[in-house]
Amino acid sequence: MANIHLVGGEKGGVGKSLVARLLAQYFIDHSIPFLGFDSDRSHGALLRFYAGYASPVVIDRYESLDAIVEAATENPERRVLVDLAAQTQQPLTNWMDESQLPGLAPELGLHIRYWHVMDAGRDSVDLLKRLLDQYEQRLHYVIVQNQLRGEDFDILKRSGQLERAQALNASVIAIKRLQEAAMTKIDAHSTSFWASTQSVDNGGAHLGILERQRVKTWLKNAYDEIGRVNP
Repeated sequence: MANIHLVGGEKGGVGKSLVARLLAQYFIDHSIPFLGFDSDRSHGALLRFYAGYASPVVIDRYESLDAIVEAATENPERRVLVDLAAQTQQPLTNWMDESQLPGLAPELGLHIRYWHVMDAGRDSVDLLKRLLDQYEQRLHYVIVQNQLRGEDFDILKRSGQLERAQALNASVIAIKRLQEAAMTKIDAHSTSFWASTQSVDNGGAHLGILERQRVKTWLKNAYDEIGRVNP
């Protein structure tokens, strides 16, 4: 079975690229082969932090998107990871619908999983509803509550959309908050999460001893959450 992981959320700033980076590092640290595709034309995170594993994809060109499926079917043991930029849901939906990909996926031996990354606001809940309305049971979902973008998800809990997603067998995970200063340093030096846990002498980022320890703890928690999904 070939696995395609679509990391989206439609709204800018919710942490889609952060989750894509976490998945990339998870695959690397667990010796899981993968190939990344980055749809952000201006500052793609996978291309920036994991250039050796990623290629650009043009979301409004069908032949470019077709390459994602080709890559997955060519080597079923290799995960395919797609970092979706903001405002890409409609062209992605058009491509999937016109290609009849959700219905074709079982025949091709494809397992398509959509990671819906959310902040704590109303917009993310509305976008989750739109996603479920569009695909219903045709996709496999992971609902990612990104606590770096808010820790109170009461709006989601009261909306009924979480229960709706779970009724469609969605997994629900939480990415815990990391100290903002540490994340800023990681991004400023364009370092992978692995490098952020290492000393400078070992090729790591310019983080202090305790900052590195906090990153290690945060990364372990994130891996535990991701591992529950068995990506």
